[in-house]
Parts: sequence; C-alpha cells; structure tokens
Amino acid sequence: MSADSLEDARPEGPEPAPDLAIVTIGVIAVLAVVAWAALGKHSFDTASSTALAWVLANFAWLFVIAADVFLVLCVVLAISRFGRIRLGSDDSEPEFTNLAWIAMMFSAGMGIGLMFYGVGEPLTHYLHPPPASGAAPGTGAAAQAALDYSFFHWTLTPWAIYGIAGLALAYATFRKRRGNRLSAAFVPLMGEERAGGWPGKAIDLLAVFATVFGTATSLGLGALQVAEGLHITAGIEDSTGVELIIIGSLSAAFVLSAFSGLHKGVKWLSTINIVLAAALMLFVFVLGPTVYVLDVIPASVGSYLHELLPMATRTGAFTDSSWLGAWTIFYWAWWLSWAPFVGTFIARISHGRTIREFLIGVLLVPSGATVVWFCVMGGTAIRLDSTGAADLAVKVKDGAEASLFAMLDALPLGTVTSYVAMALVMTYFVTSADSASLVMGSLTSRGSLNPPTWLVVTWGVLMAAVAAVLLVAGGLKSLQTATILVALPFVIVMMLLCWALVKELREDPGAGPARHHALHGMRDAVTAMVGDAVTERAPTRHPRLADSPRHNREDPPPPPTPEP
Repeated sequence: MSADSLEDARPEGPEPAPDLAIVTIGVIAVLAVVAWAALGKHSFDTASSTALAWVLANFAWLFVIAADVFLVLCVVLAISRFGRIRLGSDDSEPEFTNLAWIAMMFSAGMGIGLMFYGVGEPLTHYLHPPPASGAAPGTGAAAQAALDYSFFHWTLTPWAIYGIAGLALAYATFRKRRGNRLSAAFVPLMGEERAGGWPGKAIDLLAVFATVFGTATSLGLGALQVAEGLHITAGIEDSTGVELIIIGSLSAAFVLSAFSGLHKGVKWLSTINIVLAAALMLFVFVLGPTVYVLDVIPASVGSYLHELLPMATRTGAFTDSSWLGAWTIFYWAWWLSWAPFVGTFIARISHGRTIREFLIGVLLVPSGATVVWFCVMGGTAIRLDSTGAADLAVKVKDGAEASLFAMLDALPLGTVTSYVAMALVMTYFVTSADSASLVMGSLTSRGSLNPPTWLVVTWGVLMAAVAAVLLVAGGLKSLQTATILVALPFVIVMMLLCWALVKELREDPGAGPARHHALHGMRDAVTAMVGDAVTERAPTRHPRLADSPRHNREDPPPPPTPEP
C-alpha cells in the first residue's frame, strides 16, 4: 500500500517541518555525553555505575510492578470491547502485509539482541543457575531454569512494554491524527497546548535521548559480534580498527536504505532477516540434537507458564538481589529504555489494524518465534555442552558474542553457518539503525510520518558515531549502563501513558457496547492474522434470515402494549 493510503491519518495542514529546537538540544546533549565518556572515561564510569547501583537498590520494586501492569493491561485490552477499535478511520485497511509487518516489528524489537544472547544467556544460566531456582549447575533442572528465565526476559513481558508504547502512539497518530510523537499520546492528561509546548517537547527529548543511546549500544554489540565471527571464521584479528571498519561499512549501507524509504529498504531488509534467521535455525534444528529440541519445546513452554507468576513478582526481598539486579531488573530497565524507539516504530507500521489484532500480533507472534529460537539455539548449545560434544563453558567466558559461533562451529558446515550468522547480524544492524533513525526523525519533526531524509540520515550517522567513539574509548559498557538510567524517569512516563490511553479509549465510540463477547473478537483477529485460507469465519447469521427484522443488527422497537 502506498503512502497515499495514510492521508486519512495525517494531521490537518501541510507535513510538519523539523522542530529545530528539539533537534539542536538533542544533538548537543548527545555530543556532550559522548565527549564526557570519551575524554573522562573514569569519571563517566564511576558516575554511571554509582547511579545504576542506586537505581537497582531503591527502585527494583517499581520496575517489577510496572512490567506486570503493562502485561496485564495488554491482555485486558485485547480481550475487551476496546479491541474492536481500529487504529485509523473505521474503514482503514492495514498499510503492510502481515509478513512485512511482523518482520519489521521483530527486526526493530529484538533482532541483534537475539543473535547476541540467543545462545549466550541460556548457556550462562545453565552453568550458573539463578539462585531462586535452587538447581545445581550443569543439571537438567539448571537447563530448565535457564530456558524459563530466557523466555521470561525475552518474550511476553518485553513485548508488552513495547505493545503499550506502540498502541498509545498508534492510537494518537492514526485514530486522533495528532502526529507520530510520544507527547501526542499525553493530550488527554496535559491538553493540546501543553502537549505541543515545552512539557511535551521534554517528553520527546527524553525519548530521543533513550533511542540514540539504546540503539548505539545495540550497534556496538553487533559490531563486536561480527568482529568475533570474522576472527573465528577468517582468522582476522579482532581489534578496534576492525570494529570501526564494520560500523563504517554498515552505516553506509544504512544510508542507502534510508534513502530508499520505509516501503523499500526497511521492509525488504526486514523480510530478508526473517528468511535468513529461519534458515539458520532450521539448519541447527536438523543437524543438531533434533529429538532433544522437540522434547525441550513443550517442556520448557509449560515450565515457563507455570513459573511465570513467581518470576514476575520476585524482588530482592527473599532472594539474591544482586543477581536480580544484574538480570531481570536490568532487562526490564533495558526494554523500557528501548520502548520509545520500538513503540514509535511499531506504531508507524500499524496503521489500519484493530487494537485486538495489534496486541495479538505484538504479544504472541514475536514471543512464539523467540521461544522457538531459544529452544533451538540455546537448547542445542546446552545439549552439546552436557554431552561433551563441545566445551562451550570455556567459550561463554569470552563473552556472549563468542558462544553463538562456538556452537555453530561444533556442527557440520560451521564456517558456512558462521558467515550466514554474520550476514544476519549485519542486516539487523542496518534495519535497527534505519528504524531508529526514522523514529527520531518523527520525534524531532513534530510527529511527521515521513520526516525529511536528511534528518533521518543525520540521526543515523550520529548513532553510528556514538557507537564508534565509545568503542574507541572502551566505554560501551558504561554507555549501556547510562542507557538503563534513562528507564527510571521513563517508567513513570509509561505508567502515565497507560492512564492516558485507557482514559481516551473509554470515550471512543468505536469500542461498541460492553456486551460484545470478547471471544468473538479474538476469533476475528486470529482470522485476520492467518487469512481465510487457514481459518474461515463462520457466518454470523443465516442467509435466509438476513432480511428478517429479528436478525438485523438493530432490532425494531417492540409493538405498543395494548391498553386494557
């Protein structure tokens, strides 16, 4: 569908121009932090580490409660009458096909992360089990706990965080036609004037700040993993120079993708990502411990669902708070810091979908794919180590980026699959930079759905420069810590976002009467997702009775009661 189909979603008037005040302040603030990290590395490390320790020690409970609220609210909205509201006018149709929509959503949300941690995290938990699990290292119980916590950290809860942010933005953008910026979702609480003034600009700046540093960290991780892959497969020594060449080359590819636009560059690269990832996973599944993986999938999913409530409500009160802070709370803060970027991007590509279809797609489809990915990749690594086929315990000490290639090297055609994995990381690098740059272009262009290309490229180059400078300065870990700190104020913003969204949905006539049965809406959404070829909707009324008044949508008034 062309961009012309979005005319009903555009704000009245011409396309918004860039907000030079937000652009200038954002660029200066980013450059100031990068200069501090590069020139005063020791003080930057000390300040960020101290601040992070303080946040984790005093606000772990807030992150736990907020993450649970987001997940519960997503489920409630999906099954309620509000699920029938369309993100656009009542007759809007989806802008992208289901495959393209899911591919872009998945690539923006977790692409590089799954490549980096898909093997490393389950293997780490297997060798060093979470304290609350009570499992001994290297046992079956440890393997089960490893997958439980990997699912917990990467499936429903993080996608619920993204889902709330994306839904609020898509509703404000396409239903209310206010523009694709975070401040537009706060109009019910702040009013039009304050949301468009400096209070709203402060919210957008916070989102820009989180997006720049969150994405730059991800790009740095991607460069590290590609460099490690080149070292293992081609014998190229890993060095800062190699990592900078990787960042420069992939940034050039991003610029080409940005000039091609959302409907070409991001769309097609995201689809290629899905195909390559599926091919790599299928290869590992077929040539790896196939029967073991088939056993792991149902067993681990059942265990995760059984342990979801205890894991979702666990704080440091009765267990090792240091482990919780290093893993679960760290992840929740990480996903929150990414919520402005991923939420804004998901909102941008979700025009024309109903809220129920949106939430089912955002929650279940990426979560299901992530479960299979962890079972195949992480399960294979655990099996290879437990049977002695490969000593992955040694490799995981070198970092999460080394564990993927070590696992692939233990299987047939290890060199070929390692090159495929590197290509996959590269394409995820480009799509992540492209998606994040588009988001920041919208946030700094008063919510424009099609921000100027020069502005999109400028933000992308700045992100790549941030990653490059911090790799040279050795401050990537400090940058990651600083990104987490953005999540503390943003968790408050997200809670207020929930309030604003629910307040506005309750007044939307598109929700229909409260007596509408939720299961009917769930069936309609599933039908829309998988297509009529798989699930055919049953007719809601008999064709012969279609014209009968008693079967019409609105029943006629009852006959007058005869007077005695």
